[in-house]
Amino acid sequence: MILSCQNICKSFLENSILKNVSFHIEDNEKAAIVGINGAGKTTLLRIIMGELAADEGQVILAKGKTIGYLPQAAGIDSRLSIYQELLGVKQELLDTEAQLRQLESSMKNAAGSDLDALMQKYTHLTHVYEMNGGYAYQSEVVGVLKGLGFEESDFSKPISTLSGGQKTRVALGKLLLLAPDLIILDEPTNHLDMHSITWLESYLINYKGAVLIVSHDRYFLNKIARKVIELDQSKATVFLGNYSDYAAKKEILRIAAWNAYVNQQREIKHQEEVIEKLRSFNREKSIKRAESREKMLNKIDVLEKPTEVRTDMHLKLTPGKTSGEDVLTTEDLAKSFGTQKLFESISFQVKRGEHVAIIGDNGTGKTTLLKIIDGILDADRGSVRLGTNVEIGYYDQEHHVLHPEKTLFEEISDEYPYMTNTEIRNVLAAFLFTGDDVFKLIRDLSGGERGRVSLAKLMLSDANFLLLDEPTNHLDIQSKEILEDALNNYEGTILYVSHDRYFINRTATRILDLTQGQLLNYIGNYDYYLEKKEAVENAMLIKDTCKTTVQATVSDTKANWQAKKEAQAKARKKENDLRRCEEEIANLEDRQKELEALMSLPENATNVSKLQEIATQQAALEEKLTELYALWETLAD
Repeated sequence: MILSCQNICKSFLENSILKNVSFHIEDNEKAAIVGINGAGKTTLLRIIMGELAADEGQVILAKGKTIGYLPQAAGIDSRLSIYQELLGVKQELLDTEAQLRQLESSMKNAAGSDLDALMQKYTHLTHVYEMNGGYAYQSEVVGVLKGLGFEESDFSKPISTLSGGQKTRVALGKLLLLAPDLIILDEPTNHLDMHSITWLESYLINYKGAVLIVSHDRYFLNKIARKVIELDQSKATVFLGNYSDYAAKKEILRIAAWNAYVNQQREIKHQEEVIEKLRSFNREKSIKRAESREKMLNKIDVLEKPTEVRTDMHLKLTPGKTSGEDVLTTEDLAKSFGTQKLFESISFQVKRGEHVAIIGDNGTGKTTLLKIIDGILDADRGSVRLGTNVEIGYYDQEHHVLHPEKTLFEEISDEYPYMTNTEIRNVLAAFLFTGDDVFKLIRDLSGGERGRVSLAKLMLSDANFLLLDEPTNHLDIQSKEILEDALNNYEGTILYVSHDRYFINRTATRILDLTQGQLLNYIGNYDYYLEKKEAVENAMLIKDTCKTTVQATVSDTKANWQAKKEAQAKARKKENDLRRCEEEIANLEDRQKELEALMSLPENATNVSKLQEIATQQAALEEKLTELYALWETLAD
C-alpha cells in the first residue's frame, strides 16, 4: 500500500464537504476520484498533498515513497525554454555527465595509481549514469514533449511566452519525467488534444508507479482506472473496475437505495395515516393502538434521501420547425491565416436529423470551420449553402454570444422580451441559477457558468440546426449526461466540435476527421472511427497511385449509408416512443397517488358512492398501466 486516507473530514463554515472519507491506493494501482462539481474532489487532493489541513482523520504515505501532484491550471513561471525546463528534471544526470567529462579530461594527464583511481571512479560513475537512464534521458524528454503536443520548433520557445494551457502541459511533462511512486492528476486532459490524450493514456497505463486521477473525461477514465472512488453527499464509496463498471454498479445501487427510501417513506406515511385515523375514532382502545404504533414508528431508523440522479440541470431542446432534407452543403472551402494554411478544398453535406462530430488535433481549423458555416468568418474560397427553413443555433466555446456587461436576467430578457419575469427565473433555475444569482454580471461568471447560460439561450431558441463548439467544456459528468440525453432526443440536426470521446461515442451518427487539411468521413460513432481509422488513412495515402481502389471503398461506404441511416432513424424513433411511454406511465402513477389520497380522506370514508367512483377510476387506471408496462417492456427489449 502506497497511500492510505483514513476518516478524512473537512467542513467550510456550516458546509460539510468530506465526512469520514476512507480509501487506500496500492503500489502500481490506477485509480480515479469522481463526483459532481463541488463534491470535494480537489479539496481531497489538497488534503492529501498537505496544502490543506483536514478537520479530522489522517493521510499516510508509505515510508520512502515519493508523490507528485499536478493541480488544475498548474502554471510555470520561468525564463527558460520549454526544452531547458524539462531537461532540468534530469539535473542529477547532467551533473553526473559533467563529472564524467571532467574525469575524462583528468585521465589524459594522469598516470600510475592516480590513473587507476580515476578509472575506478569513472567506471563507477558510468555504471550509475547508465542505471539512471543517462543514455536515454534526452530521447525521453523529446518523447514526452512530442507526446504532449509540442513540435520541435516549439522546444526553444521561452515559457514566459506560452499560454496558460501550454504552461500546464509543460508542468505535466515535468511531473511525468520526475516519475514519482504516486502521480496525482487533477483534470490532466483539459488542455490536451485527442492525439495528446491518447498518448497520455498509453503512458499512464504503462507507468510503473501508482496513479490517482480526478477527471470528467469518462473515456480517459475507462482506459486507465481500475478503481473508482466516488464522492457523493460528503461520503466516499469505492468501486472496483473502470468508469463503465462503476456507472453500471452505481445505477443498480442508486435504484436499490431509492426504492428502499421510497418504500420506507410510503410505509411511514401509511402508518401516520393509520395513527391519525385511529385517533380520530376518539375511543380508548383506538387511542392506545395509535400510541403503540407511534412508538414503533419513532424507533424506525429513517433512511437518508439518496441523491436523485441527474436532477441538477434540466435541458430540453425542441426545434421550432422542420428543415428541408438537405441542411448544409459546403463546396471547395479553403481558409488560411497569413502563412498558416488550415484547410483547402473541403466539401461535405449534412442531412436532416444527422448528428455529425468534427474531430482533429488542436490548430487544424475545426472552430474556424464552424464560424465560417455560421457566417462569423469568411472563407478564402468556396461556398456554404443552407437548406430550406434552416435556422442555426450556435454554441460558442468562447461564449461570444453573451454580453459581458449584462446580468444573467438581462441576457435572457433582452433576447426574449415576451417572457415574464417568472418564466425567465424558471429557465435560469433549471440551469442552477437561483435567487440573486440572476443579477450576476456575465463578465463575473466562471467558464462553466457561462456555458450554462449559453445552453439556456440555446434551449429557448427555435433552432433546427445546432452548431456546437466544445459544448461539454467545464461541465461535470452528470451535466454532460443531461446534455447527451437532450441531444439524442433532439429531432433537429447537429454539427459539433468536441474532444470528449465519450460524448462523441454517445451522440454522433457520423464523424468528420479534419486532418492534413482534409476531411475524412466515418459513418458511425467514435468506436467505429477507431476501428476504421487506419484503413481510411491508408486509403487516403495511396489515393494518387491507386485511385480505383479508393473509389471502390467510397462506393462501398455509400452503399452502406442508406441502410445505416434507416437503422439510426428506427433507433431514434424507438427511443422517443420509450420516452413518451415512460412519461405517460409517470402521469398515470401520479394520478393513482391522487386517488389514493382521496380514498383516505376522512370526509370520503363514509361516502359509499364517492368511494365507488374512486374505486372505478382506480381500476381503469390499473388496467391502462398494465398495458403501458407491457408496452414499455417491449420497447425496452
